[in-house]
Amino acid sequence: MRPGRSTSSGHRRVVVVTVDADQPVFDQAHFDYSPWGFWHRADEQAQQHQRELQRRALEQHPDWSFGEQCFVSELAAVQCDTLQLGDRSYIAGHAYLSHDVIMGRDCTVNAFTVVRGKITIGDAVRIGAHTSILGFNHTMTDPDVEVFRQPTVARGISIGSDVWIGSQVAIVDGVTIGDKAVIAAGATVTKDVPAGAVVGGTPARLLRWRVPPADAAPRTGSDDLAAKVRGFADRARSEAAEILNRAWDPERQRFTDRPGTPLKVRPQCDAIEIADMLLGTAPTQRPVDEQIGWLRGLQDPKSGLLPEIEPDGTPGAAPGPGLAGLHEGDSAYHVLCVGYALDVLGSSFAHPISAVAEAEPAELINFLDSLPWKEKPWSSGHQVDALGTALRWNRPAGATSRPGTEEALWGWLGLHTDPRTGMWGESDGLDQLQVVNGFYRASRGTYAQFGVPLPFAERVIDTVLAHASVQRYFAPERQNACNVLDVIHPLWLAGRQTDHRRSDVVALARTLLVDAIGHWTPGQGFGFQAPSAGAASVAATVPGLQGTEMWLSIVWLLSDVLGLSGELGYRPRGVHRPEPALTLRAS
Repeated sequence: MRPGRSTSSGHRRVVVVTVDADQPVFDQAHFDYSPWGFWHRADEQAQQHQRELQRRALEQHPDWSFGEQCFVSELAAVQCDTLQLGDRSYIAGHAYLSHDVIMGRDCTVNAFTVVRGKITIGDAVRIGAHTSILGFNHTMTDPDVEVFRQPTVARGISIGSDVWIGSQVAIVDGVTIGDKAVIAAGATVTKDVPAGAVVGGTPARLLRWRVPPADAAPRTGSDDLAAKVRGFADRARSEAAEILNRAWDPERQRFTDRPGTPLKVRPQCDAIEIADMLLGTAPTQRPVDEQIGWLRGLQDPKSGLLPEIEPDGTPGAAPGPGLAGLHEGDSAYHVLCVGYALDVLGSSFAHPISAVAEAEPAELINFLDSLPWKEKPWSSGHQVDALGTALRWNRPAGATSRPGTEEALWGWLGLHTDPRTGMWGESDGLDQLQVVNGFYRASRGTYAQFGVPLPFAERVIDTVLAHASVQRYFAPERQNACNVLDVIHPLWLAGRQTDHRRSDVVALARTLLVDAIGHWTPGQGFGFQAPSAGAASVAATVPGLQGTEMWLSIVWLLSDVLGLSGELGYRPRGVHRPEPALTLRAS
């Protein structure tokens, strides 16, 4: 090995290191591009120079830190406010880092890679050359202002440990990548990547599992059913653009649920979720910034609630003040569908849901007590769903609830859970429809959305299985998206806590999955109600955006119970997302 020699270039001092006497003449900057061998093969002069560079950097940047045997090429551009490198982590030549970058041990940022924004990286993460990891984005809400003049938003990117990111990958703001994931070269990652997943493509989709999730259901579907699931997903993707075009009203520049139906808020949100699941993009019928601006403009600034729209697409009268405003029209469901549509598009509400944030504990308890739990537990659960989801949007926005209000919600739910059924409300004799459907809505917005264990998971399974045996609701020709979703989601959720009656749950899921796939209408998607000869004239059987969004989510949940969700290549990210949106741990 020959000693390093120093040269000067402008205001920088460059150390050129040679490896041995017969080193190729065109490899003079060997460690700038292959940094992992620096501390084993570079000469003492070069190593001492690197230590001196890091010492000077720490003097200049109080929020930087380097672990043992780190290496940062002098050919890199490191413009970080915060930089933390764990032991044996390297930044190669021509990499570009800025803002706040934190990475653990044994990480490598290869040549020509861009890592910018609020980026957190675990241990043993290898990032291929020419990859872009961008933890911020420009807003596009004002079409009259050039994009580069509009403010940026930053949700940040989180990457777990033992992750391999190939070359020429693009990872956009807001993405979380789980431990042991692999991102194939050239992928564009726009959605969260589960731990252990291998994803690829543009947009990235699940290809297979490197490490199946520890809490995933064992694969209980036959190869024949797996093939049917794959075939269904491929067909749905190939027909997604046709389905969206069918529901688009070019004159009013909005989506309707299906041709000839009135203009409503929900179809705009359903279209966004369908496009995200099947195409990995926003609907192309209208620019994304216009979709975001229109959805944000629906919100009443005072209460934060959202009314239904007028026939011309303008917002209707604002809901009344306080929690009572949730009762008006579809304002409760708009908290869910509009909030998650904005979230999928990378945006958020313009205002907090003040009607919930400003509620006192006693007001919330009175509201819950006043709901018709005995006569209409479904509509009561619907209100709880909206309450929980309002908290979900308010927390990240910094709109904290009044002291004790959140605790009042959880305390009320815990005290009023029926230990015989695991649910809220009372059944109408042997008919559990209202109770089960109300449980789905209430638990979705609370226990599922915040990752809190159910208090009586085994009783939930017993109650749902008994209800699912009623043929007037679950015979193939009598199924509708609401009733099937409200069965499979509680079974899926409770099944993450217990294997109680696992074989019965699996058998039901297999039957319902085969039925669900069979409800698809080519080129049109799903109707809310299953198609059948006896109900051909029923409007609910006509395919539309609501039915399509709901059944796509149902198919994912059913497949996941059977260990087959990976065959679909999509994962809901909106109202029916499987992961908790937030946790209730104190910050």
